[in-house]
Formats: sequence, structure tokens, C-alpha cells
Amino acid sequence: MKYFDTNAIKNFKKVYRLNMINSITGYKSANMIGSRSNSGNENLAIFSSVTHLGSNPPLLSFTLRPNTVPRHTYKNFRENKVFTVNHVTLYQVEDAHHTSAKYDEEISEFNQTALSPEYKNDFYAPFVKGSPVQLGCRYLNEYDIIENGCVLIVAAIEHIFIENQLLNDDGWVKLEDGNVMTINGLDGYALPKLHKRLDYARPKTI
Repeated sequence: MKYFDTNAIKNFKKVYRLNMINSITGYKSANMIGSRSNSGNENLAIFSSVTHLGSNPPLLSFTLRPNTVPRHTYKNFRENKVFTVNHVTLYQVEDAHHTSAKYDEEISEFNQTALSPEYKNDFYAPFVKGSPVQLGCRYLNEYDIIENGCVLIVAAIEHIFIENQLLNDDGWVKLEDGNVMTINGLDGYALPKLHKRLDYARPKTI
């Protein structure tokens, strides 16, 4: 096996370090976060840090990089407290990845890709049409990560839209049937294949 200590990691070239450290922790979720400013400007950005935080109440979290440059997603949901989380499918990968490009605030990523906004249930922020799992979320809180200047966002899940064929009778969502992608590192996209579901693990009787 290759081995790297702290000193070696510190001396990596920037891109090499970015690629390695972003991929060694494993596959991550691929989601597009949709938001809209109070003046009506739509924004869409891909994130690989959206994670489950709790089921009761239903919460999720994601991480924002340091606010040393304009962060339109952050600005928008701080204005009106809402945003959407939309799973990326196999057929949306190239366009979803392009939403990471840095456009001016008045330019919507929807207009720079083949992705389309979709408004439901009078929710202010746009969902992504064709995404098989769509979540309408409300900003609750944020926590500064002092070690690197990032910000952890905590949000409530208020609206859930799931394509019928993905939802099992027990509430489990089979993402595989929606061709939902994952991200390896910064730019590697993978299509997971379900191996098996296992029963709830309980201590063995000896």
C-alpha cells in the first residue's frame, strides 16, 4: 500500500491533494440545491455534502465552503429561509456538474443547462424537473467550523416528492430504480447497484 504522513500530505501539489482528500472518504451523495433570491433570481448548484441528520424531526445538513467569495445559494436561503435538494440522475450528470461553474448572480444555471425549474405547493424555491427525489427544505441554523472556515447548514425537510416506483411499502427508497448518481471526489460520478438489504442488527445470543 502507498503510505503518506502529515508532512507528505502537506507537500502535495494542490490539485493532487484536492483529488486525493476529496476521494479517500468514499462515495458521497450527488444533489442539486435550488434557491431563489428575494428579487427572483434562480440559482442551482451541485453539492456532495448533503447528509441525513435526523428522522424525527426530519433534518439534513450540508457544508458550505468559506464565504470569502460570493455564495449565491447561501445568500438566497438566508434571505427567504428555503431551498430545495434534488437528486442527480444518470441523465443529468453533465448539466448538474456544470452548475459548479461560477456565474454572476443574475445568470441562472437553469438557463445555462438543459435543466428546468419546477415549482410545487407554492414553495418559493425551484425544484429540478426530472429529479426522482425532491426535497423542500427550510433553513434552521448554521455552525462555523473554525478549523477550516466552512459553515455547516442545518435544515428541516418540509416537503418530499418521490417517484412512485422508488418508494417501497416499508418507506425505504430504492434509489437504484431512479438511476441516482453518487460522487467520488470532485468530478467522478458513479451509478450504484444495490447488493442487498439486511435486517436490523441486534446483539447475538452466545
